Amino acid sequence: MNYRLDIQYDGSRYGGWQRQKDTENTIQGKIEDVLTKMTGTEIKIQGAGRTDAGVHAKGQVANFHGDCEKSCEEICQYLNEYLPEDIEISKVSQVEERFHSRLNAREKVYQYRIVSGIHKNVFERKYQCPLHEKLDVNAMKRAAAYLEGTHDFKSFCSNKKMKKSSVRTIYSIEIADLTQEIVITYTGNGFLYNMVRILTGTLIEVGRGVRNPEEMKAILESCDRKEAGFTAPARGLTLLEVRY
Repeated sequence: MNYRLDIQYDGSRYGGWQRQKDTENTIQGKIEDVLTKMTGTEIKIQGAGRTDAGVHAKGQVANFHGDCEKSCEEICQYLNEYLPEDIEISKVSQVEERFHSRLNAREKVYQYRIVSGIHKNVFERKYQCPLHEKLDVNAMKRAAAYLEGTHDFKSFCSNKKMKKSSVRTIYSIEIADLTQEIVITYTGNGFLYNMVRILTGTLIEVGRGVRNPEEMKAILESCDRKEAGFTAPARGLTLLEVRY
């Protein structure tokens, strides 16, 4: 059977989604270990996206193939019983054999939260970038308009050795200026390594007046990571949803 997992997690204390050889402290690793314990056979899961160390998720999706006597509800209950408190399986469902959480994904939605006010939000501090400064949101919105659409986003990728295409489509970048907080929501067909964080860092520099909104076009055309802005901290980023 092919099972789909809908997952949410606080990524603060993990080395990212992807299982790694030098640490057991990853989201994928924790879930695979519990599934392997449950089934008695080694289970490998496929995630829709490889979130970085410190990045959170409210709507991550993964799938795995295996034989299990338990119902989907029982699998979900078992996982949540043995997983750490900062990882939760929202739902387990059976899907068609060819379903692949990453390859079948049509859209992904990420959200980045920035503290713009002078006060700390003690209870949200792990999920926000604490800038505590005034940004020109209108300039950021003008810059974002240049980034929407289909482009080669190589300038916004940290992987220097990437051999595959770096062309992606961003359907929308919505920037909301809220009380004490700026929220940027990205919707696209896929994102490169660190892409959302670099886009955010670049937009922050526009908001600070360090860059002009019109520079975004030249940055895209350069295909040079050095031309884009800094990589915003992981803590402010959350994977909200994967759409199929």
